[in-house]
Amino acid sequence: MLDRIKASIPALPPAEQRVAKLVLADPRSFASLPVAELAERAHVSKPTVVRFCRSVGYDGLADFKLKLAGSVNEGVPFVHRAVDEDDKSSDIIVKVIDNAVSALLKFRNDAASHAFERAIDALAQAGKSGRRIEFYGVGNSGIVAQDAQHKFFRLGVNTVACSDGHVQVMSATMLKPGDCAVIISNSGRSRDLLDAAEIARKKGATSIVITASGSPLAQQAQILLAADHPEDYDRYSPMVSRLLHLTIIDILTTGVALRLGEQLRPMLQEIKRNLRAKRYTEEA
Repeated sequence: MLDRIKASIPALPPAEQRVAKLVLADPRSFASLPVAELAERAHVSKPTVVRFCRSVGYDGLADFKLKLAGSVNEGVPFVHRAVDEDDKSSDIIVKVIDNAVSALLKFRNDAASHAFERAIDALAQAGKSGRRIEFYGVGNSGIVAQDAQHKFFRLGVNTVACSDGHVQVMSATMLKPGDCAVIISNSGRSRDLLDAAEIARKKGATSIVITASGSPLAQQAQILLAADHPEDYDRYSPMVSRLLHLTIIDILTTGVALRLGEQLRPMLQEIKRNLRAKRYTEEA
């Protein structure tokens, strides 16, 4: 979270930059002090403190301070612990799990809740109105797209997953306003996905992008759900970023399911009954 604030300073107005520097100088104090004292220390107005929190991706001062307190008090450093050739099985277990847990905790503290709110709103509205929800990904991200489609189709929405570049282009071309294209990429540099995102935008669909912030694909997003994690691409496939992407999909699925509410419950109960009946038939 602090790295994110530091990176955002050049793009902030001068007054908000002073607030950012106050955060970086003493994050623990910032998380506990009242807004009046924060404004006085930064030599800005109280509304400027709130505007700063929103400028760096949070709902307001309360949301910012909550995430900041979690970030500085977590006690689990976000360190990329790559495995080595001579590691024992016990070392691999610790390194892989610690790396995953650290990344998930960092994402929890950094996640911009307002971006998730917008994404869930768009997906829920598309589901309620019978519009299309399409998930695009290639390689490892294609697997995440398939997982997303599997979760969302059980909500009774019109959804598909595409992992072939040519199919993505054709599918994006058929999108219309009110449809949603969820584009998943670890690097954010896949030419196929960049093409699909541009076409979806031109067709008026809402593009929800899950990728690394600052990547070319992130620049095309209407709604960006940033997932940043360093991976050792030269030696290993992107494992932790895939866990982050799957977690983001779970958050979106849960949020949309809650928005659909009562209309969803009878269908889920019927699915459960039919699956139970099928299982009993096969066992007999």
